[in-house]
Amino acid sequence: MPNGDKSLIIEKKKLENVGHVLVVASGKGGVGKSTVAANLALSLARQGYRVGVLDADIYGPSIHKMFGIEGVPVDATYVGEEEFLVPIQKFGMKIISLGCLVDNTQAVIWRGPLAASALAQLFGKTQWGELDYLVVDFPPGTGDIQISAMQQFVIDGAIVVTTPQVLAVNDARKGAEMFSASKMNVPLIGIVENMSWFTPKEHPEEKYLLFGKGGGQKLAEEFNTKLLAQIPLIQDVEEVENQDCLISTTNATVGAAFDKIADAVVETLNK
Repeated sequence: MPNGDKSLIIEKKKLENVGHVLVVASGKGGVGKSTVAANLALSLARQGYRVGVLDADIYGPSIHKMFGIEGVPVDATYVGEEEFLVPIQKFGMKIISLGCLVDNTQAVIWRGPLAASALAQLFGKTQWGELDYLVVDFPPGTGDIQISAMQQFVIDGAIVVTTPQVLAVNDARKGAEMFSASKMNVPLIGIVENMSWFTPKEHPEEKYLLFGKGGGQKLAEEFNTKLLAQIPLIQDVEEVENQDCLISTTNATVGAAFDKIADAVVETLNK
């Protein structure tokens, strides 16, 4: 392409009436990324912000389960001749997940371009209305879906979730690198270390470092960003998952940690 020829440059789309788009990502699955996205969104909503949640994990959606909206039908509406999805509302938030649109007993077997196209529809063809923050639960890894979303839409910031384990941090490093100026150029707000320790309910004064320590802090220092919070492993998380999986509503320590993350998001994105 000749110098100065911008004919092949794709202009990113800014979602109409959405103040800030924040993605929550991880290098691998199983580190609690969706749990962080859901509870962060709830903390922002509790602070009075207008919040939307988009489950971008096309192959393994879980936001619908975490908010207890599995099986709730998604309506559609027309704006002019264009059809838009109407997000499900719960806890004052607007939520959309592919898990509410497909048969959850069947695997989603789509090639990358089809999955990326589906995500573009969830982003751009959902009637979000007026939002201060749209929290996007990215799939794990650094594949077509994440790249396509960041190429097509304006993303204002990212949070990377890891556990303290060396292997998890190694994968999270790849996720953080994806947002760097030399790659997708999305501001990295910080790192969240999940499953940092375990405290038995019977012995609340004890802490067990089941997965090592220091991984999240090391990653934050490597990318010159903040360790936003350390989230403990909750003993009764399975019980909570059956009641929407919003652990910040049942555990004061966890709730305070997510409020701290929400404060960092607001401070950073409003600069």
